[in-house]
This record gives sequence, structure tokens and C-alpha cells, in this order.
Amino acid sequence: MKKGLWHKATAVLLVMAMICSMTACGGVGGPGIGGNHHGPVDCTGTEQPDITDYNIAATNLMTDIRNNGEQWIQCEYNPDPVQTDVTDFAVRLFQQSLEDEENTLISPLSVLMALAMTANGAKGETLSQMEETFGLNIESLNEYLAYYNGQLPREKSKFDISNSIWFRDADFLHVEDAFLKKNFQYYDADIYKAPFDDTTLADINHWVDEKTDGLIKNVLDEIPEAAVMYLINALIFEAEWQTTYKSDEVRNKTFTTENGQQQNVELMYSMEDLYLENEDATGFIKYYKNREYAFVALLPKEGKTVQQCVEGLTGETLRNLLENPTQIAVDAAIPAFKTEYKVLLNDVLMQMGMSDAFNGAIADFTGLGTSDRGNIFISRVIHKTYIEVSPKGTKAGAATVVEMEDECAPWYEEMKTVHLDRPFIYMLIDCENNQPFFMGTCMSVE
Repeated sequence: MKKGLWHKATAVLLVMAMICSMTACGGVGGPGIGGNHHGPVDCTGTEQPDITDYNIAATNLMTDIRNNGEQWIQCEYNPDPVQTDVTDFAVRLFQQSLEDEENTLISPLSVLMALAMTANGAKGETLSQMEETFGLNIESLNEYLAYYNGQLPREKSKFDISNSIWFRDADFLHVEDAFLKKNFQYYDADIYKAPFDDTTLADINHWVDEKTDGLIKNVLDEIPEAAVMYLINALIFEAEWQTTYKSDEVRNKTFTTENGQQQNVELMYSMEDLYLENEDATGFIKYYKNREYAFVALLPKEGKTVQQCVEGLTGETLRNLLENPTQIAVDAAIPAFKTEYKVLLNDVLMQMGMSDAFNGAIADFTGLGTSDRGNIFISRVIHKTYIEVSPKGTKAGAATVVEMEDECAPWYEEMKTVHLDRPFIYMLIDCENNQPFFMGTCMSVE
């Protein structure tokens, strides 16, 4: 499969020229854009007016580059060898994130993008552990994620992915030019140099709010004194069902939780034609408009719990399930629901194998930069998500913040029935790659 992985050749030179003009002793923390200066600087060193949509008080180092219309170079990329590895990361992250009897919702894509940007600054054992956790080396991951973002269909659905890097405006912090360049090149990351005060806190929260159409608010509660950098991914998805529900297809029913509690819900009934089944669960695939994206549901079989169903998944078994549905009529019912979720992923990621990255004494992020105050490490990985499933369609948002401190019907005679009237697993997938970009459990609808 040939798709465009785009590289900005001229942009790279301009990035380096801009950064070098602002650097003292090779770092990005020197005079030129330090102190009270917060306006972008062009390649001649001339200060430009602030480029803002929301009164941002940080410096966007890349504004001029994006406005110059540089030449792009198209590279060929085949995603097939790494897709199972990426799905496997999603499944492992989902498994580690489950909370008993509580709704869970993560965006593996959002987490992976934020961590991959961070890994571009890791070296040694820290990088090795991160790559082991990803299941991919960072070069392959950079190329896959750039390809993936570039080829996502957006004709009938809204799927926007945004990335940014914010670093402290301080003489003691020296950010590596190559690190910024690579994350701009592969992730189109906005890059901001900011004072890391209350205005920066408001600006970061506003950036995430804007990039997620208001679904994710106040992702950061504070900026600690030790914080030197934030690497942020924001993701927004919104799509209508291929066939929206009519009023007589939405009925008041009962949802029964795993502990036997009964809840009043609106169940949305439809006939689907893609049936899923493995030893632990039955389910279905329901398409959004244009069949570019789909909602996937897995309902545990009698005697099985959600936890057991999730534990039985691997990247390979999930991809096999999604790629080989049975064409048969499915009497399906989905509850209308909303879920908001926020989690600190530090423990999850350490359990998955990247412990050194969180250890201030041994983390190696020297490829990112250095601080005169002490070693740079990951202090928090904050993940916040939102989903709303309604008769019209689905909208979902996610944001992942890595905080660095120093120290989608035919009719058949046979019919299957899958009514999601008790706890279930669900996913949002893109139909080209069968990659889950949201994964959740609905344990309760209240």
C-alpha cells in the first residue's frame, strides 16, 4: 500500500535557521526569544506580530515555516508489518487501564502519539524500555504514525489530530534542535516557548479545549515549579451513523450491571450485518457514514465478565476478529450513553515496562535536552477522554499530556441477537486499517 508520508525538506532548514538564530551555546534557551519576548521570529531574526487565535502568551516557533508554502517530499510507506504491533500496544494499554466496576475509556492512539514524541528525546536504556513497551522501534513508529495521520479519511467524518510541545522559557533549560525538528517533521507539532506561569496553564488548557471542540477541558490542574516541558496530543472524532435511529427505534429499557443493579436506559435498536464472536464474547460492527469508521461492540458471553474478555485479547486476536466478521443479520441494541474519564498513566506505563523514564535518577532524555537544575524525566502522563453515543452518531475527544520535569444490510434466514443491556466492551476503529483509536468498557450508564 502506497500512501504519503510527507517530509518538509525546506522546512527543516528553516527550523534550524530559526532555532540557531535564537540560541546561545547551541541550546534553545538563550537570548533572542527569551525574557519578555513572546512574538515569533522569522528567519532573518525580525520580530513578527503574535500569531494568535486565543490570546496565547507562548511563542510559536513554527508559524513562519507553515506560512511559507515549502516543498514536501513524498515517501513510500507500507504499514502492514507494524499494524499488529500497534494494535497489540492498544490492547495491552487497555488491559492495564481497566478499573473494576467502573467505566473505562482510553485513546491508545492519543497516548501513543504523545509518548512517541517524548521517545524522540530518549536515549540508552530509557529508549530501549519505551520501544519495548511500544513493541516498535521509534523510527518505525514515527513513520507509521505520520502515515496513519496523513491517510485518515475525513470526507464524511471529523477526525482531527493535533500535537504540541511547550517548553519553559528559562536560561537553565537547553532544548535540542534535532528533537524539535523531528517532532515538527513527523507530528506537525506546534512548538511553544512559554513562561510556565498561570498564563501558560490557561493557554495549554485552552489549546486542548480548542483542538477537541470543547470536549476536553482543564486537562492540566497545575504547572509544578519543576516542570520544564509538556508534550501534548489532542484528538477529536465526530461522525453520524450510516443510518441514524428513528424515534420508534429508541426505547426505554433496563441495563443490568455486573453486580445486579438495574438502571433505566434508552436502547437504540437496529439491524446490522457484521457479527463478531470469539470464545469469550459476541458482538457486531456498526458503520458510520461512508463506512470510513465503525463502532465495535463485544458483549461477554453468559458466565464471563468484561475483565475476562479483555484479558483474553491480544493484538493478533483482535485484528483477526475485526478483519474476519461473519456476514449475518444481527438484531443489535446500543444504549445511548456518555462517558468522561481521566487517568494518570504513570503506574500503567511502568507496569508495561518503561520504568526508567519515570525515574529522575536514571532517565535518559538527553536527546530532548538538558537542564542545569538536574536530570529530565517524565513526572506525569495525564490522559483525559470523552465519548457521547446518541441516536444521531458519536463524538469523542481525547488528550494526552506528558509532563517532563527535571529531577462501520443484507438479510439472512439465521439471525444473531446482541443487545448491550449489560456491561460491554466497545471500540471506535478506522475501517481501512482496523485500528482501534478509542477503547472502552461500559459498566454503568449512570
